[in-house]
Amino acid sequence: MLIEQNVEALIFASEQGIRIEEIIFCLQAALNTEVDEAEIVKAIEAIKQKYTNKSLAIELVKINSGYQFLTKKNYHQVISQLQLQRSKKKLSQAALETLAIIAYKQPVTKLEVEQIRGVNCDYSLQKLLEKELISITGKADTVGKPLLYATSNLFADYMGIDSISDLPLLTETTNATNSIGNEQE
Repeated sequence: MLIEQNVEALIFASEQGIRIEEIIFCLQAALNTEVDEAEIVKAIEAIKQKYTNKSLAIELVKINSGYQFLTKKNYHQVISQLQLQRSKKKLSQAALETLAIIAYKQPVTKLEVEQIRGVNCDYSLQKLLEKELISITGKADTVGKPLLYATSNLFADYMGIDSISDLPLLTETTNATNSIGNEQE
């Protein structure tokens, strides 16, 4: 039971999803004892079961290969009101477009994003970096060695997905009536 309570405390205290490897490291360092992955998985399953109780407003969810406590879907409407009230600024349309391009094309350079959008994206990239929704992942092997951008772990948390593969396929979001010209094979 001590392991389960410690795992629960670690997940609760973590600002973002916490991975099993991090839980093992923290427990071994704090308790000065060996802990194996099977014990942690068993504890997580017990915690998940505990929070299925309908009288509780939170649940344990696996997000971005880690675990995090989140409010249950029944309470999303009231939580969204709180977030709306507290949010100072939402992402602009330009920032959302830039973020979508990065999410689907990553890793991508600024030039590639600008070629797709057709406009300068300096400001949008800066805002996305400040909000930690994207990160610089390296430099491209092209002339000038431009920076490469990709989504961050916070992006997955923010979007409520486990990984980038959970994003809808582009074919699911495109509409044939929105195309210009004739398609060529």
